[in-house]
Amino acid sequence: MADFRTLDDLKDIAGKRVLVRVDLNVPMKEGAVTDATRIERIAPTITELSDRRAKVILLAHFGRPKGKPAAEFSLRPVANAVEATLDRRVYFAADCVGEAAREAVDEMSDGDILLLENTRFHAGEEKNDTDFAKALAENGDIYVNDAFSAAHRAHASTEGLAHLLPAYAGRTMQAELEALEKGLGQPKRPVLAIVGGAKVSTKIDLLLNLVKKVDGLVIGGGMANTFLAARGTKVGKSLCEHDLAETAKQIMIDAATAGCALILPVDAVVAKKFEAGAESEVVDVSAVPEDAMILDVGPKSIEAVNEWLDRADTVVWNGPLGAFEIEPFDKATMAAARHAAERTREGLLISVAGGGDTVAALNQAGVADDFTYVSTAGGAFLEWMEGKMLPGVAALSK
Repeated sequence: MADFRTLDDLKDIAGKRVLVRVDLNVPMKEGAVTDATRIERIAPTITELSDRRAKVILLAHFGRPKGKPAAEFSLRPVANAVEATLDRRVYFAADCVGEAAREAVDEMSDGDILLLENTRFHAGEEKNDTDFAKALAENGDIYVNDAFSAAHRAHASTEGLAHLLPAYAGRTMQAELEALEKGLGQPKRPVLAIVGGAKVSTKIDLLLNLVKKVDGLVIGGGMANTFLAARGTKVGKSLCEHDLAETAKQIMIDAATAGCALILPVDAVVAKKFEAGAESEVVDVSAVPEDAMILDVGPKSIEAVNEWLDRADTVVWNGPLGAFEIEPFDKATMAAARHAAERTREGLLISVAGGGDTVAALNQAGVADDFTYVSTAGGAFLEWMEGKMLPGVAALSK
């Protein structure tokens, strides 16, 4: 991973205008933020810069306004949530460039915090237009990127600005990059990857990269059915991408060639209906009824996963093992999550997890705080696991 500058490298910033790219793409309902997790993650960077008497100018996007202003995508109501989380005044400017932004920045005192309007109200943002990036840069002396979740996009505020101003990683970005380095960059071995979710088609690149980097790969969720079917196992009415059988076979071959153990379910929880409290039974994967569907892995499979967790020094997790949103199909995901958390608490395991469903599952299990690091980044976390260079990270390298 590239060597990058952090806030520790910033000296004498009192009075300096610091443009901080943050992730404020938060869930909203009736004009109010319903989950402030992403705001809480960026709070340390904002408060540290403010306490050091810098003029803190926040850049962020919200939703998909398609390059022009749209009232429903304004960051104005988000400013209130940022203010509440930080417990200090947050000013707001009605644009991120031009006269409105310039006047708001000119009025700032040392230590003030200002949120500029949605960067995606301008087409130049997503196009990474040089002129737009320069317009953003006019209001800053220093650039700090604290939005790992947007680092896989080469946009003006995530990548372009880093080439125009001295660039640094914020505390959240720093923590994320350091955790990811422990996960796959230079991990303690053995390394176990747990990958779940519905479809193989969305994670082909991920699987092809992981089999070359980890010692064991657990495949769960609906995507495991595709591997079972490719192996000749009948999976009944289960979610399965039969057209990807050859891809699954190639991944199995690559895993064997690389010396990566592929851990597939040996038993499964099946039901004829996908609904809460549906009548279910545990069967061997070779005995799935024609009119039933696999909705979770069974107890023998859970035992195999936990044995690998006992053996591993590092685990990287993306995706649930079953349909965890509905009981009783949450058992495997909950059991594995709690076992990984216990090993982490005991100091025996480095655990890095990410992805929306994964975060939701860990929260449901009540163990998100026990993992070494839980990334709230979706696409960026997945692309990192796929081994891709993230433009927003590359731009921060020394």
